[in-house]
Amino acid sequence: MNERQIEVEVGEADGGGWVATVTVVEGTASTRHRVRIATEELARLVPGATAEALVRASFEFLLEREPKESILREFEIGVIGRYFPEYEREIGRLVGP
Repeated sequence: MNERQIEVEVGEADGGGWVATVTVVEGTASTRHRVRIATEELARLVPGATAEALVRASFEFLLEREPKESILREFEIGVIGRYFPEYEREIGRLVGP
């Protein structure tokens, strides 16, 4: 299996919160994703963590369950729990202290 890289760039979003651009690279193939993170969502899911840590852990979570090509190209971080009910329970463990 090819080694996987998850590249995350986070910037502030207009109106608050953050927007992350995520590139997932496996071998010579890559996908790009745009993820919105509301301030309230970050505080609820992983209090004290950075938006970058949440997004990186969220992509690790997603990639354990589906190929990079199946991940939505643009979404809000909270939508993951709609597809994977265990997400909110597990994300704190993945982000760590």
